[in-house]
Amino acid sequence: MKIGIISDTHGLLRPEAVAALQGSNFIIHAGDIGAPEILDRLGDVAPVTAVRGNVDRESWAKQLPETNLLDAGGFTFYVLHDIQQLDVKPEAARFAAVIFGHSHSPDQQTKNGVLYFNPGSAGPRRFHLPVSVGQIIVSRGRVKAEIIELDV
Repeated sequence: MKIGIISDTHGLLRPEAVAALQGSNFIIHAGDIGAPEILDRLGDVAPVTAVRGNVDRESWAKQLPETNLLDAGGFTFYVLHDIQQLDVKPEAARFAAVIFGHSHSPDQQTKNGVLYFNPGSAGPRRFHLPVSVGQIIVSRGRVKAEIIELDV
């Protein structure tokens, strides 16, 4: 099972990002979406689990939660935009991963048996940071994550 991970599109859904997410069984958008059309287009690829980011302030975004869960492949993935707002103990809740964005900097690390995964920003380039998305592969009872830098 493949879960595509995207964040910080800020109203720009690049064709390279859509291509990288093709074949996903699910897509997680970790906030700062920027426009409802982004979610519609991602929904053409796979079912989307999304959260509202700090720039998602228009009326369409008010229906989006600040945190969300995706249960897939026997694992639970906790989604929020800003990791600094994490107010649960992921290991106590038995989350396989915490998916977040906000910093625009791709990162993955494991703490207390929980994967913390930021796919970076897929939208407009910021500073010297790469434009990227991510994927999580669930196979044989394991979770493996990968950051995919887009050639833009």
